[in-house]
Amino acid sequence: MTNTNGYHIAVVGATGAVGQKMIETLEGRNLPIAKLSLLASKRSVGKTVSFKGEDIQIEEATPEAFEGVDIALFSAGGSISKQLAPEAVKRGAVVVDNTSAFRMDPEVPLVVPEVNAGDLLNHNGIIANPNCSTIQMVVALEPLREAFGLNRVIVSTYQAVSGAGTVAVDELKEQSQAFLNDEDYTPEVLPVKGDKNHYPIAFNALPQIDVFQDNGYTFEEMKMINETKKIMHMPSLAVAATCVRLPFFTSHAESVYVELEDDNVNVDQLKALLQDAPGVVLEDDPDTQTYPTPLSAEGKRDVFVGRIRKDLDNANGFHLWVVSDNLLKGAAWNSVQIAEKLIEKNCLSK
Repeated sequence: MTNTNGYHIAVVGATGAVGQKMIETLEGRNLPIAKLSLLASKRSVGKTVSFKGEDIQIEEATPEAFEGVDIALFSAGGSISKQLAPEAVKRGAVVVDNTSAFRMDPEVPLVVPEVNAGDLLNHNGIIANPNCSTIQMVVALEPLREAFGLNRVIVSTYQAVSGAGTVAVDELKEQSQAFLNDEDYTPEVLPVKGDKNHYPIAFNALPQIDVFQDNGYTFEEMKMINETKKIMHMPSLAVAATCVRLPFFTSHAESVYVELEDDNVNVDQLKALLQDAPGVVLEDDPDTQTYPTPLSAEGKRDVFVGRIRKDLDNANGFHLWVVSDNLLKGAAWNSVQIAEKLIEKNCLSK
């Protein structure tokens, strides 16, 4: 796809679940695109993807494929990012990477546009897209932090299987059908495909997302802890996480407990803040049983917040329920937002 006005955008991992969402998201935006390159592994070369009425052929993701690219959106796995992101930067592209490869690199901005878009002004060619569960939480917490200060965050997540890829989605479908048919099945993917043991996800809950670390937390939990501190520029913020995989397909839900610095805050003040917060939709009315769910958030770009309650024992403690589509705001949409902000702030050059 060519045009004389606009930018050359590349999507790396174009055939994956997030890559496809990136393409769909780009199609629905007004980002000025002069050329779109869709890159993937050699086995996908020659396949075509429709974009704004044109069929675009998949090309192999090689260093040379980034010649002339302005912005490269990566979602093809950490090893590919480590290999090819520097090659893209060397050829003049700015990389928005959706893997964990560069997130905690002190030289790489970790960005959620509603929270820390200003960090884009100080990049060296690579910007990291945070973990999906971190993104939605910090979008909901940033207005509270800005208005009232933040001392502590404790989060328990209820995460969809799509966060573990299409193989996990397929496994949930197959296991559910086998369970209902009273048939035997052997789990092979979850909680972690490369780990020693696998457990059923159908009609179950798995308190392990990613591999365990030496401190007893999983890598997913440590991502949430460390990324929240980095995004909010609060290295001393107290953060704890427990991440759980549940048997639904899309959107992550989170029960978030926060302790504010200000002791004189009420629920109505929090609701008023979140009602007007960028990227947030408040759905909170106990009288009408109004609150967000994974199904109601699916296919939407916003972060939905409900069940806001003041803690019964702690004057500055509050509880929130936060839900968002993990493939959109948690991945594709946040990446495209970053690309749009790079253009808006005129900071495509290093």
